[in-house]
Amino acid sequence: MERTKIKDILKMQTFGATLNIKGWVRTRRGSKQVSFIALNDGSTVHNLQIVVNIEQFGDDYLKPVTTGACISVDGILVQSQGAGQTVEIQAEKIRIYGSADPATYPLQKKGHSMEFLREIAHLRPRTNTFGAVFRLRHHMAMAIHTFFHERGFFYFHSPIITGSDCEGAGQVFQVTTMNLHDLKKDEKGAIIYSDDFFGKQTNLTVSGQLEGELAAMALGEVYTFGPTFRAENSNTPRHLAEFWMIEPEMAFYEIEDNMQLAEDFIKYCLRRALEHCADEIRFLSERFDKELVERLHFVLNREFVRLTYTEGIRILEEAVAKGRKFEFPVYWGADLSAEHERHLVEEHFKRPVILTDYPKEIKSFYMKQNDDGKTVRAMDVLFPKIGEIIGGSQREEDLDKITRRAEEMHVPEKDIWWYLDTRRFGTAPHSGFGLGFERLLLFVTGMTNIRDVIPFPRTPHNAEF
Repeated sequence: MERTKIKDILKMQTFGATLNIKGWVRTRRGSKQVSFIALNDGSTVHNLQIVVNIEQFGDDYLKPVTTGACISVDGILVQSQGAGQTVEIQAEKIRIYGSADPATYPLQKKGHSMEFLREIAHLRPRTNTFGAVFRLRHHMAMAIHTFFHERGFFYFHSPIITGSDCEGAGQVFQVTTMNLHDLKKDEKGAIIYSDDFFGKQTNLTVSGQLEGELAAMALGEVYTFGPTFRAENSNTPRHLAEFWMIEPEMAFYEIEDNMQLAEDFIKYCLRRALEHCADEIRFLSERFDKELVERLHFVLNREFVRLTYTEGIRILEEAVAKGRKFEFPVYWGADLSAEHERHLVEEHFKRPVILTDYPKEIKSFYMKQNDDGKTVRAMDVLFPKIGEIIGGSQREEDLDKITRRAEEMHVPEKDIWWYLDTRRFGTAPHSGFGLGFERLLLFVTGMTNIRDVIPFPRTPHNAEF
């Protein structure tokens, strides 16, 4: 008999039909005469109740059917007598695929802390919480592809291994096949890379942006969506060493077009989450974040404020003058922290904010310089609870300006000659932005630690599983 998924069974009204269900036992309770098995197959946050006549199967046969066991059930669909579900299955045949010894199976009925579940990341998808989070992760990935595809963008694959450091921060993971115990060095003590696999120093990518720009200069509008890596020794709830980035790059987009695309994109993703994952969001809201649904609608139903950095600083300085305390100082030229960003969003404007025209000193070399000589056409999208969720800019298309800026910021021309060629040959105005996928998921799920929205988090001193 063909298996039916639990998410489909819960919508059925064909009472009396015989169905096959396969899944993992969440709980088993009952009396000497009857057992109630809560079964979950990963298709939904909801369990399906299986009603078992113990006499029909025998106590000994049912003994291995404990929390964590995997079973197949043939049974009849009936209306449920109990509260909480409309249908249940009267078991006629049970096959036990795999047992789970209650003495050693770590996921018992009692609640587990997030910290403990990170230690058993290979099993945590079986919990209701992480089942919900990872289904949401899937739907958000699909929403991203659908949004860009429907708007005529091309999905472009940027390399994972690269010779450039897009952000120029030096926080990269090196890639090598050399024997680390016996490195060849020149007379100055510098490592000789000529014998290495690629014949030069290479690392894992920190961003697909530079390659995305190359593609936009030929295909018009592209986006990259893939893993990126930062060797940043930050043990915080907001940092990962391996995370996923969405980075659209668009030829002929000015900063205003870029801002509008970012707003449309984020709203599209949130709408899809509410439409396709209502059960998951409701579950996570009840368990972790009572304000989750309200916050999603807060962003969806409001126009984003467009605001210059200079104006933002003025508002923050006024707040300080009126007695508002911030941990970090506010002054023109400061790189705003999450507390400053959240003040603008949550307390001052009470809606999402897109901050533009940042001081050039705190932004990357590739951002378009404004005529004032002090600021660049950068943009950050600021959200409630988390602060910056998207960072982007209009890119500098003038060869002289970008070459001079790269030099000032110590980005060697030999590493980006190919990138500068797009300014030499048929340069054009263009823009783009980056969204950390896990930051989006934090917002959509209401989880508070970024390690809980990626299946196997990579953080300092942790590369388990």
